[in-house]
Amino acid sequence: MLDNLGEDKSIYIQISEMIEDEILRDILKEEDRVPSTTELAKFYKINPATAAKGINLLVDKDIIYKKRGIGMFVQKGAKETIRKARRDSFYNSYVKSIISEAKLIGISKEDLKKMIDKDNV
Repeated sequence: MLDNLGEDKSIYIQISEMIEDEILRDILKEEDRVPSTTELAKFYKINPATAAKGINLLVDKDIIYKKRGIGMFVQKGAKETIRKARRDSFYNSYVKSIISEAKLIGISKEDLKKMIDKDNV
């Protein structure tokens, strides 16, 4: 199913992110059924309301949707929706601070690019 839960973030956020990760890795594809809140609650030994909160985050982001009486499914275009959101978050959380620190300590844009290219990202 999913990875083990850690203690660094709220459980419902971890549930949401793990499902997103499975979509990004093509473990879950468009129109695939997502584990139910009951299945998640039993597997992780958590409150079903906590699992539902994680699932609802994905519904709110238009990543999964409900088929009444059948379950939750991966929305068409979910992978791109996740990628865009994570790219934006990556830029705001990491790239901006790297650029700011580089300017502060006198690293030029060219030198910063060389540093990045050095690791063949």
